[in-house]
This record gives sequence, structure tokens and C-alpha cells, in this order.
Amino acid sequence: MHAWPASEVPALPGEGRDLRIHDTATGGPVTLDPGPVARIYVCGITPYDATHLGHAATYNAFDLVQRVWLDTKRQVHYVQNVTDVDDPLLERAVRDGVDWVALAEKETALFREDMTALRMLPPKHYIGAVEAIPGIVPLVERLRDAGAAYELEGDVYFSVEADPHFGGVSHLDAAAMRVLSAERGGDPDRPGKKNPLDPMLWMAAREGEPSWDGGSLGPGRPGWHIECVAIALDHLGMGFDVQGGGSDLAFPHHEMGASHAQALTGEFPMAKAYVHTGMVALDGEKMSKSKGNLVFVSALRRDGVDPAAIRLALLAHHYRADWEWTDQVLQDALARLDRWRAAVSRPDGPPADALVDEIREALSNDLDAPAALAAVDRWALLQEERGGTDEGAPGVVSRSVDALLGVAL
Repeated sequence: MHAWPASEVPALPGEGRDLRIHDTATGGPVTLDPGPVARIYVCGITPYDATHLGHAATYNAFDLVQRVWLDTKRQVHYVQNVTDVDDPLLERAVRDGVDWVALAEKETALFREDMTALRMLPPKHYIGAVEAIPGIVPLVERLRDAGAAYELEGDVYFSVEADPHFGGVSHLDAAAMRVLSAERGGDPDRPGKKNPLDPMLWMAAREGEPSWDGGSLGPGRPGWHIECVAIALDHLGMGFDVQGGGSDLAFPHHEMGASHAQALTGEFPMAKAYVHTGMVALDGEKMSKSKGNLVFVSALRRDGVDPAAIRLALLAHHYRADWEWTDQVLQDALARLDRWRAAVSRPDGPPADALVDEIREALSNDLDAPAALAAVDRWALLQEERGGTDEGAPGVVSRSVDALLGVAL
């Protein structure tokens, strides 16, 4: 599977800053020191609908992570998956009377278009669950043969007790885990499981559903968590720098994935930092496909909204905050974009070196994009009120906003 084209990231003068970011597993900030190659895995879409603003906010946050690292002259090895076979996708295809493969391909293509328009840097490896199946099957077999997994009526389940670190990502108690498992794709009430929280690794073939050769597992398809583990271990290895996604992935997805990987390798941790983004709401409720209260990036673009304004609307909220999309949020972003473009269109302006440092400092401090935007606002206001004599300043500001915030002026 191919990703989307990369926009050029301008090189900036001066020194970038190391990233200090909130780690869900420790409950506090950690300063990441990846070495010359930074490794990040971000969980991708299940392509049964278009990119909504909740998706966009998540990928925007991890795009900032990449930009901070690139500014420190590091290489970035970014991996993202596509869950191109899963119950929600199959159910949507049946509902709409379309082929599930065609639906997945259509929505994945639209996602690529949205990411390109929003200037999100593409992953180095963009991997679909289906193409990962040949690598998933041996991992499930290894877990089963090691006693970390067991069969139940043809299905294979992971035993959470096989990992002594289970629970170390989300730090939830068993009761809370059980509730979230039921809400987020698990089956805690299935009779015969050793532990209600045990997640499925391999689903035996069901009538009318797609299946693949599972070797000694029999025909079937992979569970959700093992998909990401197989892809991450194959392309990044253990101990990579950041595992990222929305806050609703901390449990069960990232918790289970960490335990799968740790049971497979005997190493800990799977990732040095588990980073999670807040939820975006509409009309007072979290934006989600199940509720149908979605604002789509592609719909905004069709309505003529500049993608740079969409990105500024996302940047106006701290990545860990829950926030609500309103028309005022969009109007504020459009007005900010106009002010910034007017400010950098002049031949000279106030000195910009201090501004570049402010943007860098803000982003290195747990991706504080609102503080970075406020710094650019102050420079633009000075430009509007007094101007300046530094002929290179508008260009420096434009390149900095592009390189660090992903907004083309």
C-alpha cells in the first residue's frame, strides 16, 4: 500500500529543541532522545468512512512530532497502518450493498487526498492489515506455542496474564477495563475465556466473511491489536520512541498491543512513550462514526475551505485537550490565516529570529501549538501596527510556519 506525497519541509537557521511530551504510561512528561533516527508508530484508520476532524486532529499532532524531530536534524522513521479488514468495514459494506474491498480502497484514497491537502508528512511505511497477514500468522502461532495464547472454538485468544506488565499503559482497574473492552470491540462476556479481558488474536473463518490462510491456526483473519504489533515490530522493532493515537486507543488497543509485543519478545517496553490526543466534539458529543456527528475534511474542502485554515483550527487546541468544533472555530482560523498571509506578503518586517525560537520552544514543550500560534500572532500584529526594516523577516516567518506548523503561507 502506498502513502501520499510529501510536501517539502524548509530548513531553518539555528538549533531545534528536543521534544518533551506527555506519556500516558508514566502519567507525566518525558524528554525523548531518539538518537539519529526517531521511530514512531501511529495507528491508522479503519476505512469505512471519510476523514473526520477527530482523525485530522490526531494526525496533525503526530505530524508536529515529526516536524520537531526533523528540525533537530534527525531522520524520522514513521509507520502507520490501515485496518482494511475489520467488523465495522464489513458491516458498512453490507449495509450499503458494496464490495468491502472497493469500499476500503475508496475511503483510503480519500484519506490520502485529505492528508495531502492538510500537508501531513507521510509515513515511510503505510501498511494495510491484509498485506500484513503473512507476518501476523507466525506471531500468533508463537504466542500459542509459548502458552501465551489459547484456542476457543477455533478462535485464538491472547492471555493477558502472560504479560506481567499488563495494565501499565492505561493504569485502569479491571472493572473499567471490562466496560471499555465491551464498548471498543472486545467480547468480555464470551463464555469459555480464561479472563474476560483476553483479546482475540485470530478469528476463525465465518460464513460470508473474508478469510485467509492461517497455517496451523486454520482459515480466518487477524484480531485488531496483533495487526499493529506485527507491523510495528517488523518495521520499527521493540523500544521505538512513540506509540501514538487518540485517547480512546489507550485501552484496549495500546494496552493489548504492548502486552502482545512484550510477551512475544520478552522485552519491555514496546514503546518509550505512549502519546494520546484528545477527542473532538460536535454539538456537545464526541465526534464518532457510531454517533454519525461527523465533520469531514473532504466536505470542508468541497465547500471551498482553505486546508491551511483547517490546519490552523486544529492547531488552535492543545493536542491532549478535548474540544468542540464550531463555526466560530473555523471563522477564527480563516481570520488568522488572512492576517498571517497579509503580514508575510510585505517586503520587510520586525525581526523574526526570536519568533523562530518561540515556536520551537512552544512545540518542544508537549507540542504547545496554541502558544506557537500566539507567538506568530504577536509578530503579525507588530507588522500590522509598526512594520519593520528587516528585509528577510517575512520570509523567515513564512518558512518557519511551514516547517514547524505545516501551514503554507
